[in-house]
Amino acid sequence: MSEIKLERGNSSDKCPIEAAIDIIGSKWTFLIIRDLLIDGTMRFGDLVRSLDGISPKTLSVRLRELEKVGLVDRIVYPEIPPKVEYKLTEKGRNLETVFIELKRWGLTIIE
Repeated sequence: MSEIKLERGNSSDKCPIEAAIDIIGSKWTFLIIRDLLIDGTMRFGDLVRSLDGISPKTLSVRLRELEKVGLVDRIVYPEIPPKVEYKLTEKGRNLETVFIELKRWGLTIIE
């Protein structure tokens, strides 16, 4: 893979950083991905409990958005009552190095 450098592109091209921020930029989206990276597969109720302050409606919307862009898989089990789990796709798991670097940087500003 070729080296990637920060540079300004053409004004007619979408900036890859902007595209990434558009997807993961909201607080809740970022924290949903964080929890799925940490815990792997999670049920909706587990996510609500782990994300202090998120409303079920907001969580539902964010999970649908993440599923739509291919970062999260929604797994529905054919049982009663219905069981639904969420897990990151490979594309979603590829964000782990980004999250680790953000944590590393975050540790420098809270010490």
